[in-house]
Formats: sequence, structure tokens, C-alpha cells
Amino acid sequence: MMKNLFLSLIAAGMLLTSCNSNQAGAATSSTTANAANAPVMKFEKDTHDFGKIKTGDKVTYDFKFTNTGKSPLIITDATATCGCTKPEFVKTPIKPGESSAIHVTFDSAAKHGLQDKQITVTANTVPAENRVHLIGEVTM
Repeated sequence: MMKNLFLSLIAAGMLLTSCNSNQAGAATSSTTANAANAPVMKFEKDTHDFGKIKTGDKVTYDFKFTNTGKSPLIITDATATCGCTKPEFVKTPIKPGESSAIHVTFDSAAKHGLQDKQITVTANTVPAENRVHLIGEVTM
């Protein structure tokens, strides 16, 4: 009787283990499928050099991009590494094949020397964050 109970417990354990491994496999393939259908933010240029400007000047640049993915692209946030750089973005979904831009303004007041301002764009892409850089030199 003890032997039958022991064998039953082993069989039950094996069944539970095989069920769990199948669920893990299903989750992995589902994640892969979602990534394959996700929007893709493809920038024309991921770095713009504004060259040399004088302290106090403001420069702007539009980081143009296209949604090369298979579903609408929704930007939820765009932040810069410093308060001197202000990114602006559209709040409406960008359909597959459509283009838009992240409009960035850099205010060089109280800045001097080489500058590299990173802008992080958060969207429903895989991965969720995309980065572009605005670089240049501020002279007196």
C-alpha cells in the first residue's frame, strides 16, 4: 500500500511539472509573437550635431522617424538628460508606415563647452525606450 501511494505521488509530481513547462513555453512564444507585431520606431538619424553656437542661443531639431512595425506606435513620454533640453512629441497613434518627429529645443544659457544631450523616448515598442542625441559645442 505504501508503495502504491509513493508511486502515485511521483506520477502526480511529474504531471504537474510537465504542465508547468508547457505553460512556460506558451508564454515565451506569446511574448515573441507580440514583439514581432509591435511597432518599431526607425529614426532617420539618431544623433544631430548642431555645431558651434554662442552661450544663450537656442537651437531646435526634429528627429524624424517612421513606424516600420506592424501596429500603431504610441509615444507615452520623451525626456532629456537636462532641463535645458525640451522634447515635444505627438500624442496620437502613428500608424504602420507613417512618419512623425520628436521636436527638440536646446537652450544653451549658462552652458559652455561640448554638449551631449540624450533624449529618451518611451513608447509601446520592444524595447520600450529609444534614444537620440543632440550634440554640439557652446562657445562664449
